[in-house]
Amino acid sequence: MFEALGLDPTTESVYLAMLELPEANLEDLARHLDLGRAQLLDALDELARMSLLHRPLAGPEPVRLVDPEVGLAALLARQQAEVARRHQELEESRAAFSTLLAARAEQQPKLAEPGVERLVGIEAIRSRLQELAETCTWEACSFMPGGAQSASSLAASRPLDADAINRGVRLRTVYQDSVRNDPATRDYAQWLGELGSEVRTAPTLPLRMLIVDRRYALVPVNTDNSGAMALMISGTGIVSALFALFNGIWKDATPFGAPRRRDDNGLSTQEKQVLRLLGEGHTDEVIARRLGISVRTARRVAANLLNRLGARSRFQAGVLAVARSWIDPTEVE
Repeated sequence: MFEALGLDPTTESVYLAMLELPEANLEDLARHLDLGRAQLLDALDELARMSLLHRPLAGPEPVRLVDPEVGLAALLARQQAEVARRHQELEESRAAFSTLLAARAEQQPKLAEPGVERLVGIEAIRSRLQELAETCTWEACSFMPGGAQSASSLAASRPLDADAINRGVRLRTVYQDSVRNDPATRDYAQWLGELGSEVRTAPTLPLRMLIVDRRYALVPVNTDNSGAMALMISGTGIVSALFALFNGIWKDATPFGAPRRRDDNGLSTQEKQVLRLLGEGHTDEVIARRLGISVRTARRVAANLLNRLGARSRFQAGVLAVARSWIDPTEVE
């Protein structure tokens, strides 16, 4: 009955017995409750501690209960004060916990959504790439921009690609057209094809990207520095959109080993991209970076196109290319 106020069952039974038998002495109470003297004295000590019992320090005056209305009301008030104190402590702990979480959240990278993980640094990115390669079950699609691939990148990719192909994973890779002029990357693409992988090339690629089993995508935060930070995306909607981007470029890309296609105007896909970039006013340096070629090559291709168009400036070359339908005006930003 009074456990919430701090009375244990024995102490409560003694208290109720004293209320029921106010004239009983200690021996009567012990006999009535079938308690040993030590148990009874412990209960009386507890009642005195809780201010429910008057216990004289000396003299013949017997122990007696405090008026229940006063004693129990005071005890209840003390318990309520204790509950209020504990509640205050809990609120302070809750506030401290919230402050800790807020500080931790500020220290951690902000994510666009729960399905996005931020990877900082080339080592973290390479570690996740290896994990994705090893757990891929049926398909891996990738964009590999930047033209010629570095020797370290090719060396790191070789065992992962070979293992995936041996497991029956379908690899689809799109490089830029310019890799056809780099012996190391060209040999690697040819090696992939010989193992059964599918390789194509396109004049430009929007970003470096890997899509695994159409469930996960790994993309850089900064396309100009793909090794600094990347996002691991598992949100179905975003991955589906990225795969649609991949598939659109894949369909128009040229299979590796096939001759570069030229349109009815005799333009290669690379030359059409150079015209588009010229029409947007880009420099040779920007064109070279977008196409993954050297600045010297970009300058040579641009000069050849200006000569074929009879243009005296890059801007005029872009205007003439649109006028002659060499490029689609909607493709020029």
